[in-house]
Amino acid sequence: MSSPRPMAHPASWYVATANAIPSYPALQGETRADVCVLGGGYTGLSAALHLAEAGFDVVLLEASQVGSGASGRNGGQIHSGQRRHQDYLEAELGLDDARKLWELAEDSKTLLRDLIARHNISCDLTDGLILADHKRHYVAESHAYARHLQDTYGYDAMEPLDEAQVRALVGSPGYYGGVYDHGGGHLHPLNFALGLAAACTRAGVRLHEHTRVSGFEDWHGVTLTTDTGATVKASFLLECGNGLMDGLDHRVDEHVMSICNYIAATEPLGERAAGIIADGAAVADSRFVVNYFRLSRDGRLLFGGGESYRRNLHGNVPQFVRPFMLRVFPQLADVRIDYGWGGVLGITLTRLPFVRRMSDHVLVSAGYSGHGVALAPLFGKILAEAVRGQIERFDLLEKLPVPRFPGGTALRYPLLVAGLSYYALRDRL
Repeated sequence: MSSPRPMAHPASWYVATANAIPSYPALQGETRADVCVLGGGYTGLSAALHLAEAGFDVVLLEASQVGSGASGRNGGQIHSGQRRHQDYLEAELGLDDARKLWELAEDSKTLLRDLIARHNISCDLTDGLILADHKRHYVAESHAYARHLQDTYGYDAMEPLDEAQVRALVGSPGYYGGVYDHGGGHLHPLNFALGLAAACTRAGVRLHEHTRVSGFEDWHGVTLTTDTGATVKASFLLECGNGLMDGLDHRVDEHVMSICNYIAATEPLGERAAGIIADGAAVADSRFVVNYFRLSRDGRLLFGGGESYRRNLHGNVPQFVRPFMLRVFPQLADVRIDYGWGGVLGITLTRLPFVRRMSDHVLVSAGYSGHGVALAPLFGKILAEAVRGQIERFDLLEKLPVPRFPGGTALRYPLLVAGLSYYALRDRL
């Protein structure tokens, strides 16, 4: 089964408020480079940028438009840590490697802010992320985890919230406590991607849009072919297309699967906005199918809710997302939704990214499972380090436990959909 073809930028609030969306030419003829990067999202753009700044000749191929995949459609939330909690990583890898992975995640937030500052990227970067518990018995676990982060990792930016505190911050009757991560935050994801692309071109990266790679040969370097017959010969290939690479490399397909997620943007709420979120923080809740939301700079509620485990996006996103939004904010029943869009993201069985050396010439980083805003730019930089022979951080990421999906590529969808649907049902109980 082939993957969904990535669309050009959807009619989203992000596109409506984008700084500028330039176009880059499709690849023609035969091209040679030191490194070919596949995918114009955060991972690929960061990898290309850091390689070019180190003096490598880099060509980047994007099947649609730069930032048109998950990097330009996501919720824009900046989380601390890896996609799984530290106690899980401690049990799987031991405390020493768990500490290194925590430090890596802290580095990812530092790099994100450094890229924005260094390249003067205007993307509404805002501090603060509330993690809200939708079941009472989750609150004690959240507070215990915050204490664990402080005691074991020295992270003191996680403030426990009781029921009164979370409801003072989030105007919903459905949350009973949680934590306020003052080290987290949010941004305009498309503008961040576009800013990275502009930095790439200034550094000398050759960007090509509307250039879909149909296959590659890995022998004494890499030769890539495209749907239009253009080719690239390079010493290295970095596979950075995340959930939109299905069918290109079966070794990746066995570990990374694409699903669809959705966001709606309301009309500007005016004075009502302060009753939805009392300060500038973003919010994510404790459901398995996470609700995530924040206020935009013009006072809209940007609400992410619902997933679909099929290959095509829903045709009427506002209608699909509205029930999720109203379960959290029933007081918004009279509010108009002005924008609704969906996107494809890559997930793995453990929800941890799949970072591997596929051969001497091919590296991959994919499957961020909704945690890519913070992690993907750093993981792209780590791919660049590995190309340069600096492998310590890459070797650490290769330890992340990411098993193959049961049933291989043929049965991964029906088997995983059954499991995901079960956990989605539990959210409603």
